[in-house]
Amino acid sequence: MEKKEMNEAEIIDYLNRVLDNKVLRFVVKRMARIKKIEKAFGIYAGVEDGNAMDKIYAGIIGRAIERGAKRFNVEGEAIRDFLKDPYMRKGFAVIIGSIAEYGITVPQRLVAPFMVVWDFTKQCNLRCRHCYANASNKPAEDELTLEERKEVVDQLDEAGVAAISFSGGEPLANKDFWDVADYAKSKGFYLSVATNGTLITEEVAERLKEVGIRYVEVSLDGPDAKTHDEFRGVNGAFERAVRGIENARDVGLSTGIATTVTRYNMDKLPEIIELARELKVDRFIVFNFIPTGRAKGIVEEDLSPEERERLMNYLYDEWQKGKLQIFSTSPSYARVSITRRECKVSPTHFAEFELPGEFGGAVKALTEFIGGCGAGRIYCSIEHNGDIQPCVFIPIKVGNVLKDGFVNVWKNSEVMRMLRDRDASDYACNSCSFRYICGGCRARAYAYFGDLKAPDPGCVLKKEDWERLKLKEALIER
Repeated sequence: MEKKEMNEAEIIDYLNRVLDNKVLRFVVKRMARIKKIEKAFGIYAGVEDGNAMDKIYAGIIGRAIERGAKRFNVEGEAIRDFLKDPYMRKGFAVIIGSIAEYGITVPQRLVAPFMVVWDFTKQCNLRCRHCYANASNKPAEDELTLEERKEVVDQLDEAGVAAISFSGGEPLANKDFWDVADYAKSKGFYLSVATNGTLITEEVAERLKEVGIRYVEVSLDGPDAKTHDEFRGVNGAFERAVRGIENARDVGLSTGIATTVTRYNMDKLPEIIELARELKVDRFIVFNFIPTGRAKGIVEEDLSPEERERLMNYLYDEWQKGKLQIFSTSPSYARVSITRRECKVSPTHFAEFELPGEFGGAVKALTEFIGGCGAGRIYCSIEHNGDIQPCVFIPIKVGNVLKDGFVNVWKNSEVMRMLRDRDASDYACNSCSFRYICGGCRARAYAYFGDLKAPDPGCVLKKEDWERLKLKEALIER
């Protein structure tokens, strides 16, 4: 049998098919805990040992994988190679645990989020005009202690979370960041950091690598100091951020540039993308503008639906040129990418599928599996004090890690459950054919209407709601 490499998209589809099996689902449910499924994958991959029962479970899962592999002309060794990475084992354990628990759903309901964005601290050395966290130069009084932060890591590990993205404020400004990142590394998480980049010296870049950070995402609001520094509120921020990107890249870390696009900087976007290519970063990501936190003060700079649609198509065109992954946190990007009918699809802002023509029939299913807007579905956020939110841009506390328990909140929060139902009669997008692929940005719906189920006023398919908002604003001004 010819050995074939598999990408993540193919493996997700493959596991869906293999695990849509009543016997195997029964066995997986008997394993009960996600950590047991992770361990079974580790034994199958040859990187872990276990007791007799662990090996029995691993054997059952392994045989199912081997049988399914024949249908894909894939050798088991190719899958075992993927599963040697603890991050992959965590992610796939969540997938099969979720299918065992809920069956295959659209979008897929998960027993744990793939990723948690951790707003590690309120402390920051800049003062950005669009900061959702209202960060300042000092930590907040109610920030977690070092031991409490480690307990958060333990709970996320036990839940089965695969990836942690440290954000803030500025996570690198906080004294506990290094100890916590190193501790999370020992648990096998995929670790990333969202930073303003100004603190990444050559020494800091080396240290980031040592504590297990794999991806560094630096925010830039323009291609030059004038545009960026004005938005960030500190002179010299641009030069230090670019140097930070170079330092992270040069030590072998995966790097990306993030830009929140508004009318302030939209005309600068081609230059920012060109800068990203010159810096040889791996990824460029455009963040949806959400009028929350300090961003409420610049709401007039938000894009119209038509402007956002042109932006999404422009980003997709630039992505097709190659050598740079280009994503957006706007769920409409998934709709644009799938309707363009080219080989690349972005089902969410941190993943791409590049599929050959013969695999095209699975594109829609895979995109619906991921489900566009991931708030409360495939990711959530944890605040500096342990509070859990569906998304960093949705300021709704649904529980607290230390007081309520992460797993309990994830599974039982009514808000989280609501976000997972795209067919609810009062959900604004329930009749849209793209509701499973996109679903509209729930943060924008909440920011504009105070209702998580309301329309995303930036969607070109719902532009009448944008016009209604603008009419309301005009009447208020009168």
